[in-house]
Amino acid sequence: MMIGFAGLGRMGWPMASNLRQAGHTVLAYDPWIVRPPEGVTLVGSATELAETAISISMLPDGPTTRDLVENGLSCATTDHVHVIMGTVGPIVVRELAATQTVDIADAPVSGSVSMAESATITTMFGGTGAQFERIRPVLAAMTSAQFHTGPVGSGSTTKLAVNAVLASLSHGVAEGLLIAEAGELDLRAFYGVLRSSAAGAPYVGYKEEAFLSPESAEVAAPISLIRKDLGLALDLARERQLHLPASEAVYAVLGSAAAAGLGEADMAQVLAALRLHNDLPGSSRVKESTR
Repeated sequence: MMIGFAGLGRMGWPMASNLRQAGHTVLAYDPWIVRPPEGVTLVGSATELAETAISISMLPDGPTTRDLVENGLSCATTDHVHVIMGTVGPIVVRELAATQTVDIADAPVSGSVSMAESATITTMFGGTGAQFERIRPVLAAMTSAQFHTGPVGSGSTTKLAVNAVLASLSHGVAEGLLIAEAGELDLRAFYGVLRSSAAGAPYVGYKEEAFLSPESAEVAAPISLIRKDLGLALDLARERQLHLPASEAVYAVLGSAAAAGLGEADMAQVLAALRLHNDLPGSSRVKESTR
C-alpha cells in the first residue's frame, strides 16, 4: 500500500521506517529532513501525500497538524483517510474532523523512541469501526498493540490521560527519592524496594537508570514534551470545568524545570528540578550544566 507520512522526527523516523520494512511504499514529507530512512521516498510538498490512500502525521503540535490537513491534504480524494498520530489533543482533532474536508481518525502512541524503533509502542485509535479495520494493519506495522477507544478524538483523550498519570508518577518517584535521601538511605537500595513494592509499576522499573544515573541514560521522553501533553490534558479539563490539583502542581514543576534549562532532558529529570527548587546538594551542578 502507498502511505503518506508527515513528520520524520524522533518518533516519526522509526515509524516510517517500520512501515517501509513491512512492505509499504512510503512517501514522506518533512521540510527539515534532507535524507529520509532507507527505502522511504522524500517528497517536496505536503500536497503529494494527498495522492495516497492513507496518510499519517506525526507532528509536534496542533497548528502544524491543522496546516497539513487544511492546506496540504485539501485536494485528497473522498476515500483518503488521514490518521493523526502526533499528540495534539482531542479539541484540534475533533475540529479537523468536523470540517469534513478530509476523513480524519486519530491514533496517538505511547512509548519511547527505542520502542518505536522496535515497533513495540502502543496506539490508541479514535474513529469508526470501519476506519479501524481498514487502518489497523498499517498501525500493526508500527505498533505492538492497537486499541479502538471510540469515536474520533477519543484516541487523543486516552493518550493525554495516560501521560497525565505518567507525569504524576514520575513526579511521585522523584519525591520518594528525595524523602529517601533525606532519611540518609542508599538510593539504589531504596529504588530496589520501590520497584518491588505495590508502587512498582512497569514504568518505575525501566526508568531506574534515568532517575539514578541520568548522565548515562538515554532521553526517552523530554520534559518539554511531557509538559506539552500535560498542558493539553489541562486544557481539556478546563473545557469540562474540572479541577485537577495534582496535574496542575506537576505542570508547574515541569515549567520550572524547563525554565532551568532542563526542557530537553528526560522526564525523570524532574528530580533535578526538585533539587533546584529545594536548593539541595547537586543542584549547583544542574545550574552550571544548563548555562
